[in-house]
Amino acid sequence: MFARRYLPSLPSLLALEAVERLGSASAAAAELHLTQGAVSRQLQTLEAQLGVALIIRERHSLRLTPAGRDFVAEARRALQMLNHASLTLRANPTGGSLNLAILPAFGMHWLAPRLARFAQAHPEVTVNLSTRLKPFDFAASAFDAAVHYGRRDWAGVEYLKLMDEDMIAVAAPALAARALTEAAQVLTLPLLQLESRAGDWGRWLAHFGHQGPRPPAMLFDQFATMTQAAIHGMGVALIPTYLIGRELDEGRLVPVFGGPVRALGSYYLVWPDHGPSRAPLASFRNWLGAGLASAAQA
Repeated sequence: MFARRYLPSLPSLLALEAVERLGSASAAAAELHLTQGAVSRQLQTLEAQLGVALIIRERHSLRLTPAGRDFVAEARRALQMLNHASLTLRANPTGGSLNLAILPAFGMHWLAPRLARFAQAHPEVTVNLSTRLKPFDFAASAFDAAVHYGRRDWAGVEYLKLMDEDMIAVAAPALAARALTEAAQVLTLPLLQLESRAGDWGRWLAHFGHQGPRPPAMLFDQFATMTQAAIHGMGVALIPTYLIGRELDEGRLVPVFGGPVRALGSYYLVWPDHGPSRAPLASFRNWLGAGLASAAQA
């Protein structure tokens, strides 16, 4: 928050800056298209507001006190920043930055290729990415939107569904050399598990008709490390199919039993459900929605 009591008006700052640069109220008045008396009043108002003498008034000229010179140096930088912001806004009235919280694996494999196309379609928008694994309070963050996996259980947001997810049980070829005739036989092999999805193996087994307690498994915090562990023969992993297309094609991972199984959650773009939508977010949301609609019709 600004201390408004000490926040000078723009006309007062412009008057002081011009006097410091030009050396007289008359020259400043001519540049600002004001009367000399108007410039003098702006300077008096500024000194009264700040409670500090800024001007030394001599017979035919004005010069700034040391404190005034220091103040003008700071104020000039602020004026230049305002000028730059105005020029940027005029050049790109729908532009700006989009601060997006992403999930690491989804961001790298699904979102990143699309962001390149978005950048081509909307060069006025700069996208900034940061990783967040769990829901957070938008009001306490600088994020405009986030990628969410799961159900529609994030309070205070609106949703754009990006995609569903299919999981497949895979392992290194050496570990999967013995063909499994039923899903329950996977329990004879070491299992790998994402710690944020503790129920996946139980749901996978139930899908194939095997009911029982949640099986123990080695835990990982990200799909990338779990995928590498599976490739190196450490166990059987349940991994989204969109993440391991290349590994399956190249034979570094192979299915151990059955085909893909629909996961419990889906991926969504979420953003606060209150307040006006910033132009960069609106551009990104509309662009994503159009692409998803086209893909659904293909």
